[in-house]
Amino acid sequence: GVLGSGDFARSLAVRLVCSGFKVVVGSRNPKRKASLFPAAAEVTFQAEAVKKADVIFVAIFREHYSTLCDLADVLAGKILVDVSNNTEINHHKESNAEYLASLFPACIVVKGFNVVSAWTLQSGARDGNKQVLICSNNQEAKRTIAEIAQVMGFTPVDMGCMSSAREIENIPLRLLPAWKIPTFLALGLFLCFFTYNLIRQVIHPYIREQKNKLYKIPIEVVNTTLPCVSYVMLSLVYLPGVLAACSQLYYGTKYRRFPDWLDQWLLHRKQIGLLSFFCAALHAVYSLCLPMRRSHRYLLIETAVKQAVEKKMTIWVEEEVWRMEIYISVGIIALGLLSLLAITSLPSIANSLNWREFSFIQ
Repeated sequence: GVLGSGDFARSLAVRLVCSGFKVVVGSRNPKRKASLFPAAAEVTFQAEAVKKADVIFVAIFREHYSTLCDLADVLAGKILVDVSNNTEINHHKESNAEYLASLFPACIVVKGFNVVSAWTLQSGARDGNKQVLICSNNQEAKRTIAEIAQVMGFTPVDMGCMSSAREIENIPLRLLPAWKIPTFLALGLFLCFFTYNLIRQVIHPYIREQKNKLYKIPIEVVNTTLPCVSYVMLSLVYLPGVLAACSQLYYGTKYRRFPDWLDQWLLHRKQIGLLSFFCAALHAVYSLCLPMRRSHRYLLIETAVKQAVEKKMTIWVEEEVWRMEIYISVGIIALGLLSLLAITSLPSIANSLNWREFSFIQ
């Protein structure tokens, strides 16, 4: 059974029907909403839907839970699956699932499917995250919902008792929690190196020689800054491993817990490495754009005019040519190796490698 007629309720009904389940949808306006659901799903009034179903997905907002109180006698003993989310983290003192359980003490409430989007339900588990987080105080009810999730093509994850519902409801609201510290670190490094390069390439020539080189700021100064950030970030990926090894050697055991700062550093290595690759990739793009700048064309013309005035037939310097060719070649190889490291850090790729293969690539 599905109570509700919103986007999530429709997607849920479609997925359940495609997975071979008999679905009955409860709506306050069944005639108007029937066309929105698959033909195989029966759309009727909420009271009728509740009578016909043993497992009921409550796909309505928390504010409307109280409208179901008239159905309390019919709902008694049935499994209610709360799929709702909040608009803010810890918006209420108790989770939506716990609130639903308090309204219907005679029912068995299970929290689940809230981390799966309506689009993923319609497209199947091929898109988005395949995991469905489930929690409840009733083991048999959790097992039932887990079996339904498996038939639908998802991977159920038992998150324990109902007290975990609050954490499960906060998961869709968090914005890249593991990326916050690495992002601020990258921005801080970028600001420091950018300031240094700005002083060296723009401000210093202006003060000492009265040369206006402000045009260098958008492309050249940024391009000089990006590789500095990239290689410092890359070194920060491997440095905590060295510190952890030194700590284990010093204390003579691998079972002693690392300090919190080192533990957090080790946990953020993947994000730091991917940001390092991002800066390196930007540096490559900026470098390709250097000859396209109008200022570069003016300098080429100026050099050609000077050469013509001085009646020089060629300014070819063999050593400088070879140094630049090797310099660019090594840079391309380095970016390729860093790309390999970045790709193997992605969960979908890393999960397909065993430990020896991953260590070999590192």
